Amino acid sequence: MAQPRIALEQVSLHYLSPQGETQALHDLSLAVEPGEFVSIVGPSGSGKSTILSLIAGILEPTRGRVLLDGQPVTGPSRRVGYMLQRDYLFEWRTVRENGLIGPEIQGIDLTRARQRVDQLLEQTGLSSFAAAYPDQLSGGMRQRAALVRTLAIDPDLLLLDEPFSALDFQTRLTLADEIHRILKQAGKTALLVTHDLSEAIALSDRVVVLSRRPGRVKSVHEIRFDLGRRPTPFEARERPEYSAYFQRIWQELEVQGR
Repeated sequence: MAQPRIALEQVSLHYLSPQGETQALHDLSLAVEPGEFVSIVGPSGSGKSTILSLIAGILEPTRGRVLLDGQPVTGPSRRVGYMLQRDYLFEWRTVRENGLIGPEIQGIDLTRARQRVDQLLEQTGLSSFAAAYPDQLSGGMRQRAALVRTLAIDPDLLLLDEPFSALDFQTRLTLADEIHRILKQAGKTALLVTHDLSEAIALSDRVVVLSRRPGRVKSVHEIRFDLGRRPTPFEARERPEYSAYFQRIWQELEVQGR
């Protein structure tokens, strides 16, 4: 059996606030296999984004281990890309120049990096906007530019923290399809945090449901469609299996919210 790309083993996390000590996660275990697209859903405050911060090496667990390809995560790594709700593009740099920020910081050969960025711009439909500045782009185009910047360092694992939530519904659907296609074609592993259950089901191989704080894995749902192939996210929403998954997971989340 292949080694998980990322594994959290009996992870707990406590943090201090003016109100005292809070336990964000308790004895949480989770593994994501290479090439998988996994979504995490759960009540507000259940620790969804905290899990991404632990994997990214921004936070350290109070107890337990976080492993990337079997090795402990001790800090940020170029093997992990992180895409947030806000695009955080530098307004004074062009789209292409924004895409090169990661390689510049990491000291990656810029000749090869430019080639990769141009290829990513082509894949995301931004080639004709390579010399444009962020304020000349729509919200969806800005998120595509943020994806290019994230993928420019060629990470093995992509962390997605509600990257579509600020977009209108039509743009969300289109961008979700594009990102899913690009990541699957490149064989990337992805972990998505979202409040949108429909998005999680349409995009994912598995959906992980967290409990209320302190967060732990309450259940895991494998998402399978009777097509002989994985449908696109847009196609998935039209399948009868989609409705069944939605009702099952929604009822589980609704019970937790009472």
